[in-house]
Amino acid sequence: MLEEARTWLHRRSWSAADRPLPQLLNAKRAAGAAGSISVVLPALNEEATVGAIVEALRRDLMETVPLIDELIVVDSGSTDRTSETAAAAGAKVVHRDEILPRIPAAPGKGEVLWRSLLAASGEIIAFVDADLRDFDSRFVSGILGPLLTEPDVQLVKAMYDRPLGDKPTGAHQGGRVTELVARPLLNLHWPQLAGVVQPLGGEYAARRSLLERLPFPVGYGVELGLLIDTLHVAGLDAVAQVDVGVRKHRHQDGQALGRMSTAIMRTAQSRLPGTVLPKRVGLTQFERTEEGAFSPRTHPIDADERPPMCGVPEYAARRQAA
Repeated sequence: MLEEARTWLHRRSWSAADRPLPQLLNAKRAAGAAGSISVVLPALNEEATVGAIVEALRRDLMETVPLIDELIVVDSGSTDRTSETAAAAGAKVVHRDEILPRIPAAPGKGEVLWRSLLAASGEIIAFVDADLRDFDSRFVSGILGPLLTEPDVQLVKAMYDRPLGDKPTGAHQGGRVTELVARPLLNLHWPQLAGVVQPLGGEYAARRSLLERLPFPVGYGVELGLLIDTLHVAGLDAVAQVDVGVRKHRHQDGQALGRMSTAIMRTAQSRLPGTVLPKRVGLTQFERTEEGAFSPRTHPIDADERPPMCGVPEYAARRQAA
């Protein structure tokens, strides 16, 4: 490991237990308006899990300890009762297409996160995936800790074990795309980030002043893109990570992971100096037909990226009026 990465790993890695909730609440109050916090859950057909996540966050971090100011679920077109379940549990529900309606929405998680900057009001924004099971509110309080207590930190990633099915707990077993794609890419091309345990994890928090200056890949490349761009814009010490325990969530099949991997590789390659890539790319995969032949199917991989939100007129106007 690069010595810079090794030093960072020891200086910028913590456990959620290192900062008890009373300490965080005191730090939030001392920060004033700069300590305002929005938590955003991007959701698509997550009726089964989103309610329990919202309930835990509302109970633990809004009612028992008033750490979170705003809890938003951004629904990106669910066909189940995701919106109703989230609202009943106590979240503010916003539909993706209602945010910045002037610009037609693209499919993808990154699109939802980008638009959420306009919907959320906090100066610190935490993102949490809506498919987590056995959710613990430490996922959020943990990643908020360094942002409230370390002025130089701008982006905090959660780190955790990711068990795969019933296999024993292990940091890598459920992170197949991380271990096969993201980690090799980072070690080869951005070795300063080799100490980031979960570079693709969907639980992270950042200062608005950082997020509004970054482009957002519209799809699965968003987490890697934000991490690499933060390194370039703010430097390695602006990044930190916090151990929050074990993450349990729904796992995708091999072909879905292949499409995810392609999007992530495309995002990474676009950030390498001198690389010129086609705007539209596709991934051809194969399925066995009833006749016994292999049938190819090419899936489009959307490589679009949204520009930094600070340059969007509606966002600038809202920030000026705030």
